[in-house]
Amino acid sequence: MDQTEYLIVGAGVSGLSFANCLPPGSDWQCVEQLDEPGGYCRTIHQDGFVWDFSGHFFHFRHPEVEAFLRARMPADEVFRVDKQSSILFKGARVDFPFQKNIHQLPKDDFIECLHDLYFREGDADAAESFEAMLYAKLGRGITEKFLKPYNEKLYACDLASLDKDAMGRFFPHADVADIIRNMRNPDNSSYNAHFTYPKGGAIEYIKALLHDLDPARIHYEERLVGVDVAAKIATTTRRQIRFEHLVSSAPFPKMLNLCAVEHDASLYSWNKVLVYNLGFDRKGQDVDHWIYIPERDKVFYRVGFYDNIFATPRMSCYVEIGLAADAPVDVEGTLPVVLADLKKAGIVTDHELVSWHSVVLDPAYVHVGGPGQADFRARHAALHEQGVHCVGRYGAWKYCSIEDNILEARDLAHALTGHPSGLLTAADEVERAGAEA
Repeated sequence: MDQTEYLIVGAGVSGLSFANCLPPGSDWQCVEQLDEPGGYCRTIHQDGFVWDFSGHFFHFRHPEVEAFLRARMPADEVFRVDKQSSILFKGARVDFPFQKNIHQLPKDDFIECLHDLYFREGDADAAESFEAMLYAKLGRGITEKFLKPYNEKLYACDLASLDKDAMGRFFPHADVADIIRNMRNPDNSSYNAHFTYPKGGAIEYIKALLHDLDPARIHYEERLVGVDVAAKIATTTRRQIRFEHLVSSAPFPKMLNLCAVEHDASLYSWNKVLVYNLGFDRKGQDVDHWIYIPERDKVFYRVGFYDNIFATPRMSCYVEIGLAADAPVDVEGTLPVVLADLKKAGIVTDHELVSWHSVVLDPAYVHVGGPGQADFRARHAALHEQGVHCVGRYGAWKYCSIEDNILEARDLAHALTGHPSGLLTAADEVERAGAEA
């Protein structure tokens, strides 16, 4: 029987980051069910177009994380972009976020939103759901013109089933003063006001994470099929591996099944996203990097534009459609609908589609709800105590950024080994700052 101290399940951002943050000489192995690394952070090069599995743009808040990655990438191969995004509302462009730019709406819609904002009812802090929080914090007009229809298209569920903090720090909160102030002094800054993107696509960040790792320790086309938690033995499609710690980015409900943990599966829900990558014969709009689409007469909720990042002469976009987890997917049949809706939205006119690709992300967005979160926290903690550590957006069952995944993996490696990595933990940063002072 093979054995290792750290068995990593999944060669995506979280798994590779954890391996990078282990002390030199650590005993680790990684199993990956696919024949290549990256997970959802993969890139397609086709007919001169560069596409990811969806829009994977890195929003760095920690300079040391960006520096670590950039040091392992070719120089001058990464764009730094000042984000420009908008909302399509009744055929016109409105700056994002919607709630801070209601003054850009047609007069009647503006008055309705402002009136309902002022006379909103309820206590947002006491709200029991994401939907109730929206109404209590921003009023009926703003909620029903953008936030409710857009997020229902994205999550493909009833917003009343989501926790009020389902989006955490990523929800663009704004109070009345912010909204009024923005009418005179625009400030649409957000957590992703700037982002970086490599010329070769998001896979370049995966290559950076692979840069210092021993490729012989990463085993592709090897899938985890079961875990004996008590004996600390993992069974894969090839062998059995005894471990001290197992670090997994697999979806948490799947890990519960693999670990034979009895649970109520109905407490865990998610959506899936059908992504079309589309390449056209010529340029389209050259302003936005992505556009939000709340209108229900269009099948997609967001359209992004790689050509406006690369400054290339042909429109290259991704189109995202949110679907319930059990909804059927008809890629060929939905493509004509997408193209028709792009014309309806004015995004394409007489453009000719010259190349396309599709992928289904399943899961895509987890549904963060009250009972499910309570169950998750209890079971996640119990597995952690037994040496099974579930990380990442799907392992830790949360809404987070790619950088958050790196930080989480870094902090887990630090906690398990007691050894600070090249990517300093928050505690290390404070200690270092104090020592330098």
